Amino acid sequence: MAGAPVLVFDIETIPDVDGLRALRGADPSQSDAEVLAAERAEREAAGKSEMLPLYLQRVLVISCVFRNVKGLTVQSFVAGEAKQEGAIVQTFFDKIEKHQPQLVSWNGGGFDLPVLHYRGLKHGVVADKYWDMGEDDREYKWNNYISRYHTRHLDLMDLLALYQPRANAPLDAMAKLCGLPGKLGMDGSQVHAAFLDGQLDEIRRYCETDVMNTWLLYCRFQKMRGGFTEAEHEREVALARETIGKLGEPHWAEYLSAWA
Repeated sequence: MAGAPVLVFDIETIPDVDGLRALRGADPSQSDAEVLAAERAEREAAGKSEMLPLYLQRVLVISCVFRNVKGLTVQSFVAGEAKQEGAIVQTFFDKIEKHQPQLVSWNGGGFDLPVLHYRGLKHGVVADKYWDMGEDDREYKWNNYISRYHTRHLDLMDLLALYQPRANAPLDAMAKLCGLPGKLGMDGSQVHAAFLDGQLDEIRRYCETDVMNTWLLYCRFQKMRGGFTEAEHEREVALARETIGKLGEPHWAEYLSAWA
């Protein structure tokens, strides 16, 4: 594949209960479950979603599909313990620093990237190239990762909806409408319970299949916009099938089985 490498990404998060404790001034005798329950009860009473704000989302998994001239790879960075979170966020931004890829996401502008910004700030992460808006590289003044209507980060959901929130479509629905497997194993609302149950590998696998759905939708979008010819699109789909077939884990066998 010619041109800049492509990095498709997705994250899974859980509530940052340590951060919540600090902000609430919680009694040390309270359990994590009690602190979280108290916060959610207050949010419900105020008519708010029980989901904590983005700055209180602890990054658990970052999964990536990376496509360059060497081929297609799937990679995940996992922080099973809170102290590992800063390292995986730094690793993600290091990958951007090294490759300066085309970033692709589904709702990355509305969720994933703001979470990574807040958590990166918390942990002292360095991401020079990602934040460059033309100060160091003039090319980035006109197309960078930060400015909403620039395309160095392509939030596929946002673009397809023409930046109208009421027009947004869920990844699972669009994947299935396009003949892809969609979500397998769980959905985002089940991640925290799965984490508490020790199912970190299952969460990582779920995140990986989500990011593969996003990559394949991006390929389909590239065909629609003229970025890929029909033959190029078919080659990318064939490469994805071949790559998945070599990965050897059960969730990929399930993915291939569900793929029309």
